[in-house]
Amino acid sequence: MERFHGRVIRSVGDYHTVWIEPGAEVLCRARGRLKQRGSLVTGDLVTVALTGPDQGVIEEVAPRSTFLFRPPVANVDTAVVVMSLARPEPSLDLADRILAVASRAGLDGLVVLTKADLVDSQEASRISTPYEAAGYPVFVTSAPAGQGIEALREALSSRVSILAGPSGVGKSSLLNALVPGAALRTGEVSRKTDRGRHTTRHVSLLRLGERGWIADSPGFSNLSFGPMDPRELPGLFPDLQRFAGGCRFSGCLHQREPGCAVRQAVEEGSLDEGRYRRYLRILQEVSEAFERRY
Repeated sequence: MERFHGRVIRSVGDYHTVWIEPGAEVLCRARGRLKQRGSLVTGDLVTVALTGPDQGVIEEVAPRSTFLFRPPVANVDTAVVVMSLARPEPSLDLADRILAVASRAGLDGLVVLTKADLVDSQEASRISTPYEAAGYPVFVTSAPAGQGIEALREALSSRVSILAGPSGVGKSSLLNALVPGAALRTGEVSRKTDRGRHTTRHVSLLRLGERGWIADSPGFSNLSFGPMDPRELPGLFPDLQRFAGGCRFSGCLHQREPGCAVRQAVEEGSLDEGRYRRYLRILQEVSEAFERRY
């Protein structure tokens, strides 16, 4: 049987759609031990043996460079955090959490602010500036107006990216703008609850240009770090890390320790207070989970 290397672009139950060169999609099932749950997820690099027209069997899975448990996706290098500037209001706690979880998984972080047509430039700047200061690429976009779409497409054109953010912020509309013809179903924000309806059921990778891939993920409203040592958390906030070298104690958690350069930076206005306060909330959660691990 003829064999090809490919990438799983959709995984639903026992069936996996694999993209193989020179651009064909093959519907596959896994062979033997690979059938067990979790052995194959979207993003996996695989070897496929063709068994018929557009059909095949997955025989091998390459080692993963990165892996996210929720949603399950492999070999992604960039987490694109998508937050709307209005309707619904941006959840910056969730944005910071996603960026930290992504960093821990070995992914780069990138921030996209949608629905720029609903706010003025001053409000957009208020939200974007702290993330730009932290070192994240930030794109202010409006899918209907086409604002920021070309610049974002260029930034993601050679990457394997996943969009992450709550329902209703415009992830599907953003994907439709980035990948013309994707024909993704967009969700309508409920006026009553101001929350989006889930419109994406499974993680799917879409081709972005000649070298890029981009995935939508099911909407979610929470992320857990699991049993993580709290001492890991400061390193997942690059803006805090920039000042941490000046702390009196190595391993400073930037809470109440004397001689903390991070707290001093907040007091002086060199570090965004909102980001710092959200860090403290996450730190408390992580610390409590770590104490309960046994």
